[in-house]
Amino acid sequence: MIYLDNAATSFFKPVQVKKAVMNAMENLTANPGRSGHFLSQKTAEIVFDTREKIKQLFNAENYEVIFTKNCTEALNLAIFGSLNEGDHVITTSFEHNSVLRPLEHLKSKGVEVSTLFCNAENLPAEIEKTICKNTKMIITTACSNVTGETLPILEISKIAKAHNLLYLIDGAQASGHMHIDLSNLGADMFAFAGHKGLFSTTGVGGLIVKCGIKLKPIIFGGTGTEGTNLIQPTQIPEGLEAGTIPSIPIISLNAGVDYVLKNFENILKKEQDLSSYTFKRLSGLNFIKMYSKPNSKNVFSFNILDLDCMRVADLLNEKGICVRAGIHCAPLIHKKLGAEISGAVRVSIDCFNTFDEIDKLVNALIEINSLKMQSTQ
Repeated sequence: MIYLDNAATSFFKPVQVKKAVMNAMENLTANPGRSGHFLSQKTAEIVFDTREKIKQLFNAENYEVIFTKNCTEALNLAIFGSLNEGDHVITTSFEHNSVLRPLEHLKSKGVEVSTLFCNAENLPAEIEKTICKNTKMIITTACSNVTGETLPILEISKIAKAHNLLYLIDGAQASGHMHIDLSNLGADMFAFAGHKGLFSTTGVGGLIVKCGIKLKPIIFGGTGTEGTNLIQPTQIPEGLEAGTIPSIPIISLNAGVDYVLKNFENILKKEQDLSSYTFKRLSGLNFIKMYSKPNSKNVFSFNILDLDCMRVADLLNEKGICVRAGIHCAPLIHKKLGAEISGAVRVSIDCFNTFDEIDKLVNALIEINSLKMQSTQ
């Protein structure tokens, strides 16, 4: 099997992650923050350590880490926890439905939304022009899950700071694949997924929030604190982590982040070389329409001309090559690319992929195109 769907979730996990999960299943199934016995305390210590490792990875000393079940929930917490009727939000066509759908819902609640369809390099200027008196937040992804294009988040963050606006970054595709220095960026909130570039199991994500920012809770229930108070606590992180937190996925995240911290430069070098090679090989096929650019990071979308993207993915699957096809939960970027009807085939790599696997992918695409040509003759 050749797995090239890492933008959805990473398949190959470091040995340390697998061992951490098995140890947690056997020895650390207690509920952290709820009981006083040693198993609960030990689990709570690892949860705390995971928060600290995440702060280290993202250079987020003056931030708090709130655990969620995925990046979608983290984005929902940031959006619904910040916005009120009459607020104005600026976002982009590069965004995932995890941003677009909450904002669409809030439109019916009196929140105004401006969605910019310009190219990434023009975003800072367009954002500046779109800011108005009731603008409260800017939301952008760091890296497109469709094209792999990175957005100018540092420039956007400077604009947000200059206008005293909140800046939320969707880091689902960037985490573990590029340097994110939140102290330097100054972004207010950064959402991440554990199961992609940070190599955890599914079931855990998080929102990194600058100290001092207040968020409204979106889930209400037990927190292990203020048990006699029927009003939901709002202190970070406990008040925004209602219910039993996913301790075993968090323990897997601890091991995954530790792996990234120890191997980050090697990971980035391998992925950069592999990304350049993948783009070169795919863009060299004259029967392919490429939607990604030379600077795409780990994610490449394309179509074989005159062949449905779903059919291409099915044919690749028959050859043991796992890719994804469709809209990828990001309809506006497909509209911008002119692929809102056709969708696209997406290849996404990580540091565990090889150059040989890319060669086999390209050879398979050549075979598929050849069969297409034969069937039309």
